[in-house]
Amino acid sequence: MRGTLTGLAIVGAMAAAPAYTAEWKPAERDPTVKEVPFDKELFKKDPEYTVTYDPEAQIEIYGGKKPVDNAKPPIEIGRGLYDPGEIGDGIQIFGPKNKLFPAFSVFGDLRTAVAFNDNGQQEKAIIGVATNLNFNLELTGTERIHMFWQPLDDISGLEFAGNDESDGVFNERNEPTTLFFEGDLGAIVTSITDEYTSWDMPFAFGRVPLLFQNGVWFDDAFLGAAITPLVAQNSSTFDITNFDITLFAGWDEITSDAFTNNAGEQADHEADIYGFAGFFDVQEGYLELGYAYLHDTDDSSGGDQSYHNLTVAFSKRYYGKVANATRLIVNVGQEKTNGVNTADGFLLISENAFITSSITLIPYANFFVGKDTPQKAAGNGNLKQVGLSFETDALTGFPKLDDTGHDAIGGAIGVEYLFGLEQQVVAEIAFQTPWDDEEGINDPEVGFGVRYQRPLSNRLIFRADAMYGLRFDSNQEDLFGIRAELRVKL
Repeated sequence: MRGTLTGLAIVGAMAAAPAYTAEWKPAERDPTVKEVPFDKELFKKDPEYTVTYDPEAQIEIYGGKKPVDNAKPPIEIGRGLYDPGEIGDGIQIFGPKNKLFPAFSVFGDLRTAVAFNDNGQQEKAIIGVATNLNFNLELTGTERIHMFWQPLDDISGLEFAGNDESDGVFNERNEPTTLFFEGDLGAIVTSITDEYTSWDMPFAFGRVPLLFQNGVWFDDAFLGAAITPLVAQNSSTFDITNFDITLFAGWDEITSDAFTNNAGEQADHEADIYGFAGFFDVQEGYLELGYAYLHDTDDSSGGDQSYHNLTVAFSKRYYGKVANATRLIVNVGQEKTNGVNTADGFLLISENAFITSSITLIPYANFFVGKDTPQKAAGNGNLKQVGLSFETDALTGFPKLDDTGHDAIGGAIGVEYLFGLEQQVVAEIAFQTPWDDEEGINDPEVGFGVRYQRPLSNRLIFRADAMYGLRFDSNQEDLFGIRAELRVKL
């Protein structure tokens, strides 16, 4: 009886199951697969654990890691930035496949620094203050509106000593640095058609910030748009495991020393920019390509200043000992009527970090060669990634060596020590000397720089810098600066 009931249950289940049209046949095996004789000596018995499992000891294997106490934004409405757990069902305003998860947050930092600076012309003791605020409105999982605003100007505060007659409070209020909409066209099409797309296409428009090659080639926020039509692609033909192509265009607020007005000052409203940037994981390295055409919209300032800006960079670690990034920027096509071009020639930069037995001790040596007057596509400071002495702080007007790289050869050699990954010390010597037509510096410069920083809490960071710049030009005084800064994460 039991067997009969079991048999009926099986028959019923078979009747309820969907019909299959495929013919039953023995399993087939790939002809290239070959059987090998079984050898029990190739297998060992399972390990025997004689020690009781200790979860605390397992954590110590990884350096005793523990959860980080995050500094939550002071303003959070809706889903929090670091909230754990489920995200909820969302709101189906844009359809079930691209739900709305509204959230608004305000975060950023407050920087306060005191410095004594001698830029060779003026000596100043300054207290600088800067407030950097991000306003982030999240819509869906891929769409948001973001604004970055500095209620105080880049350099705001109090000059309380020095040989400048303008001692006192200085402060300028400014408009938002960035304000843009960011999203994914694939997700938007999915919400409209209610059909999943097989492609992604991130884009942004408004006052958009773009950063390429760590800011060496591009570091600016402008009025325009950017879109990535090719994202997370690969090519077996060219052995490219992953690549992206981003197109961008800007129509105002283009920051470039290539464009000057009749007074010789930087003209941010006299240029358009159009171009692309490509990123390729290839040959166990990272290849970056870029092109930008900068169009002069007001050629009354010294003639047409339009030109082409091209770049190529390749980063790779060699033999597990040297991490190298070599970058080339080339400017061509500018023909100003006065014969004095502001964007031509090339800039070659080689960045090198050396891997030691201690991951916290990192010697480095960076070098550059500049011919004529090369410019990055957008942004200030061609050499600020080369070394500390070529970098200012946008807070107190900290002095720096000439950072144009125009008709100069130089570099920076230094060492970074990270202690137990809880603090940092950097010490370096930088140098440059003119060559060719001397479009940049007239005589050699040598800079000595040191930096120390560490977190005091999950919200408070302390940083101190000092530099001394020797300028062998008889018409220029040496440089000196020392500063201390507290940065509070908001």
